[in-house]
Amino acid sequence: MRLKGFLLLLALGLPLFGWGQKPEKPTSSKIYEDLRKLSFFGTALYVAAHPDDENTRMISYLANDVKARTAYLAITRGGGGQNLLGPEIRELLGVIRTYELLGARAADGGSQFFTRAVDFGFSKHPDETLQIWDKDDVLRDVVMNIRRYKPDIIINRFNHRTPGTTHGHHTASAMLSVEAFDMAGDPTVFPESAEKYGVWQPKRLLFNTSWWFYGSRENFEKADKTNLFAVETGNYFPATGLSNGEIAALSRSMHKTQGFGSTGSRGNQTEWLEFIKGDFPENKENLFDGVDTTWSRISGGEAVGAIIKEVTENFDFLNPAANVPKLLEAYQLLQKSPDSYWKTIKLEALQKIILDCSGIFLEARSNQQMVTFESNPIVSVEAINRSDLNVKLNSVSATEFKFPDMFAAVTLAPNEGYNTESLNGSFNPVRQYTAPYWLSEQGSLGMYKVKQEDLIGLPEAPKRFPVNFSISINGVHMMVTKNVIHKYNDPVAGEVYQPFDVVPAVTTAIEEKVIVFPSAQSQTIPVLVTAGENNLEGTLRLKVPQGWTASPSSVDFKLMDQGESLRINIEVTPPSDQSEGYITPEVSVGDQVYTKELIQIDYPHIPFLNVLVPSKAKVARISIEKRGERIAYVNGAGDAIPESLKQIGYEVTTLSPQELTAENLASYDALVFGIRAYNTVAELEFKKEVVANYVEQGGNVIVQYNTSHRLVTADFAPYPIQLSRERVTDEYAPVTLLKPNHPALNSPNKISAADFEGWVQERGLYFPSSWDSNYEALLEMKDEQANSPSQGSLLVAKHGKGHYVYTGLSFFRELPAGVPGAYRLFANLLSIGK
Repeated sequence: MRLKGFLLLLALGLPLFGWGQKPEKPTSSKIYEDLRKLSFFGTALYVAAHPDDENTRMISYLANDVKARTAYLAITRGGGGQNLLGPEIRELLGVIRTYELLGARAADGGSQFFTRAVDFGFSKHPDETLQIWDKDDVLRDVVMNIRRYKPDIIINRFNHRTPGTTHGHHTASAMLSVEAFDMAGDPTVFPESAEKYGVWQPKRLLFNTSWWFYGSRENFEKADKTNLFAVETGNYFPATGLSNGEIAALSRSMHKTQGFGSTGSRGNQTEWLEFIKGDFPENKENLFDGVDTTWSRISGGEAVGAIIKEVTENFDFLNPAANVPKLLEAYQLLQKSPDSYWKTIKLEALQKIILDCSGIFLEARSNQQMVTFESNPIVSVEAINRSDLNVKLNSVSATEFKFPDMFAAVTLAPNEGYNTESLNGSFNPVRQYTAPYWLSEQGSLGMYKVKQEDLIGLPEAPKRFPVNFSISINGVHMMVTKNVIHKYNDPVAGEVYQPFDVVPAVTTAIEEKVIVFPSAQSQTIPVLVTAGENNLEGTLRLKVPQGWTASPSSVDFKLMDQGESLRINIEVTPPSDQSEGYITPEVSVGDQVYTKELIQIDYPHIPFLNVLVPSKAKVARISIEKRGERIAYVNGAGDAIPESLKQIGYEVTTLSPQELTAENLASYDALVFGIRAYNTVAELEFKKEVVANYVEQGGNVIVQYNTSHRLVTADFAPYPIQLSRERVTDEYAPVTLLKPNHPALNSPNKISAADFEGWVQERGLYFPSSWDSNYEALLEMKDEQANSPSQGSLLVAKHGKGHYVYTGLSFFRELPAGVPGAYRLFANLLSIGK
């Protein structure tokens, strides 16, 4: 094993996950809890499929009650889910959910890891899941994560023995964990990670079961519990003023894009763990039974442990700095022990406790949030000692910046700050942008492509701009690394931290990601060109698919200031026949060609994010006709359908629930409800009569999918509909037209099986399982694994003079993806009776 490189990863990589948030400023109670955790030598890994699958109560229990090193391995980053906060879906949603997970772990005390698997949407069976994911590569990543993190126990969230009974991703995550449990200890399996991190055999594998997996509480009460362990997770922590259930709720509430806000619980709460494989514990009340969790796990560690025990028992809460001399004694002893995995971990943790007790604050901040390779940012350094300890700053150094040489160490007098700046013009970065690493290369449907193998599994790349502070405390030397951040003062929020990012010298964007050409007439496409640096001159060209033309073929431009944007209009002409493809802006600046779009994600619960993606837009020449002009739209959980409908010539107005009145609706040809509107918009409970009357008077209403859970009203439709969890996940599943002569399938566009080609991610979801006889089911479809076909994807009912449509078809995915047949079918639904 290349131990030196591995220890460097641990020492320099994992602590540098900065996520651009405010630095931790721990209280005496927090320091004390960290000190208690220092003396526990056990590691747990929790395994599941997506962000929000993890049991935060169990993770909090392990991290805060047991004091174990605890991590969650999410097989995917969750890009296949829905976004309740905004328009981001797929890859961008995966970025947001990655940082929601980091926020969750910051709340519950755990760490976070991933594989390269993509959340491609719901899957009915693990066989399908593992085929799309590429099982060998995902298994390789799981084994690598185990070898790198070295867990003593692994806990699966899902049951590996019940394929086909739940989400295929869920079952697959457990199946992969079961296989990897044995593989991690075999040097012949995935030898690259065995060589890099060493083989590792966990002590035992457990399944975090509950009555739900038994079908009912009654079945669970009757079940044989010989192989089950009861774990009490409802403990209260006076040092934080929180129960474990309250900490778990804070963690789970970070999954805001999924609407998982949770209320904290207090009192006893039992979790159940089933033994799967490994060593069965003699003491079922100790998950780490048989594991040495003491300081003896390090050579010579007993002496260090004795000092830590003494400090813990006599911890000075009012003056934490008084604990430092003894802690420094332990630190020096630990430094002398042979290099090992646990030495690196505990030395890092002990150093942090010493710094926290000393009240030492170290920070390196840039005067710019975004820079390019040719920029000239200034990094300011702040160092302050808020104790009576003898603290010296020996030097400040960085690879990418140069700081003034200090001919002698600077004494940090109590509570007197020291400041310096990097030398002007000394910025010399590695020529690599600081965007999410897993999106830098084009992946496949099921897998992200990551060229830099050291990054695989990490939630984000270790920060690229470390500044090294060489300090000494009472004569004991330490090297402390802080990543450069950007900080500014907001008039309302006050102190705001953001990551320090390197971006391209120029980026481009086409605002509409799908542009529909319903005729052969040309359209003006605006391309936004944005400067990443001052005094930028370049040439824009728009690459178009074969058979399409762009005029002018190139445009020269000049931008004077960083951040300045210029909108350049290009006339794009489609072919006369149906055609699809992508248009891609390219900018030449000297001999460099730039092809990236910069997307900024800014939500208050996660850090400000700069994401780089290929700059492109899909263009589609679609043979399409429509009836009617004005569409009213009620937003649900977030989708881009209003923008898509505007592409084919509709005038779309978004209405609030308060605006749903007979007078307002009278001027619209159709009323459309966004996805999960009846789950998320409480006011719709009081608009049933208005909607029903609108249909009776000749209007068309289209309601897109809702879930049966948390409906604001069960009788949202004019005739009864029973919702279910039924869905068709295979986007290639054959579709049969049950009513081929129905107006919705014929006017103004003739719909055929060809219109269901090229769909993405799925056919649809949460189809009704039964419905009133007034509805006509127009389509039939079936996943390969399903026992019987579904006919609930598209229901149309005549009601008075108008029509009511309920559909679980995933138009919210298909229209933004530019699927021609989805546009044609949706136009027909809007046009019924017109």
